[in-house]
Amino acid sequence: MDIVDPRIEDYLRDLLGGEHEVAEAMEKEAEERDFPIVGRTVGVTLEVLTRAIGARRVLEMGSGYGYSAYWFARAVDEAGEVHMTEGDKDNARKAIDYLARAGLADRVRSHVGNALDIVDELEGEFDVIFCDIDKGDYPEAWTKARERIRVGGLYLCDNVLWDGTVALPDDQIENERRRRWTPAVREHNHLIAADERYRSTIVPTRDGVMVALRVS
Repeated sequence: MDIVDPRIEDYLRDLLGGEHEVAEAMEKEAEERDFPIVGRTVGVTLEVLTRAIGARRVLEMGSGYGYSAYWFARAVDEAGEVHMTEGDKDNARKAIDYLARAGLADRVRSHVGNALDIVDELEGEFDVIFCDIDKGDYPEAWTKARERIRVGGLYLCDNVLWDGTVALPDDQIENERRRRWTPAVREHNHLIAADERYRSTIVPTRDGVMVALRVS
């Protein structure tokens, strides 16, 4: 189902998207490859939220070829660092190429491997952790991420409405892939909502963006 009327999505993209030559090239590749990216409206949302808390250290759990990293790298400025995680070496290499074209590669650290393992290997706290890995792994991603975010920091996650299936009875979910991962997305969302250290909401843009602010 459409979470937001496509006409509204088009309006938001045209109004807020701005001129981003490299992002446009990445969007074109996503369309050609049928590769999932967060898209322009979510990308702008990620940048605004990251700037709003003055973030300087960001971890992406799942980076693909760097589309969301582009928006985070813009937000942290030259003093910041964005840690990308990607299991595919070719995608990781392509991400650096794209970000270099945008003049942002110097603030990015690329890690190739499983994001759930890499988060354990990295030291220190993060201002923002963004999750966009396989939906079946969302609950574990939250369990790991919630301990690594500073007070005042953000946990962000894409696809948390999962094409609206989180609000449907299981017997009404026709798509097998959606049906298989819906319980994990629901569990992830409930775990966050129940965590008293965080105040959370879901921005119903595109496929739903979880925004959880650590308050204690």
